[in-house]
Amino acid sequence: MDEAVALLDEEGIDGLTMRRLAERIGSGVTTLYWHVDTKDDVVDLALDAILGELPPDGAASGEQPAAADGSAADGEWRVAIVALLADWRTTMLRHPWSAALLQRPTLGPNLLARMEFLQATLVRPGFTGAHLHTATWTLYNYLMGATVARASFQLSEEDRETAQRRLRDRSEEFPTLSAHQYMLEDDWDGTFVTGLGYVLDGIAAAGKR
Repeated sequence: MDEAVALLDEEGIDGLTMRRLAERIGSGVTTLYWHVDTKDDVVDLALDAILGELPPDGAASGEQPAAADGSAADGEWRVAIVALLADWRTTMLRHPWSAALLQRPTLGPNLLARMEFLQATLVRPGFTGAHLHTATWTLYNYLMGATVARASFQLSEEDRETAQRRLRDRSEEFPTLSAHQYMLEDDWDGTFVTGLGYVLDGIAAAGKR
């Protein structure tokens, strides 16, 4: 899968063909079809392969978000989730083609290992039943939404400044976006961590009810 991932990194989804992959690994196209049925199979395997670049329990600890009231985040489970999701996002952004595949219903072993780690971490503080299910998918959806947004939003600083000037010119129509520098905010990593803190605050509060 290393060559498939490398080809996807260089050329994207459209650049991946069975013939080009066969050439890279010094094989015939027919030989490839002994191992996979379609190009989609290769893509699914490559997507799962990148999620195995770092085991979920080996993710380096990231910055722990503060709770909404300014106090320290509550519990090691939050630290583990922040580390897991931050690494997951970084991995996918390192391979931008992967963000275009999030709608694919793949259930590879590395994806399942990350989901297992996520849900097992939520079980530790006592989340069960419907709350566990909702918390799991809320965090997954937050991660995927943030990843897709970052991967697809590729405006230059000049483009963003131009867009903000246009908002100022239309401040009567968009007063809030104009006043709060909507197009100039680009702290994607900081916003991700802070926003994740908000999500975890809500999950923790709901679990205590």
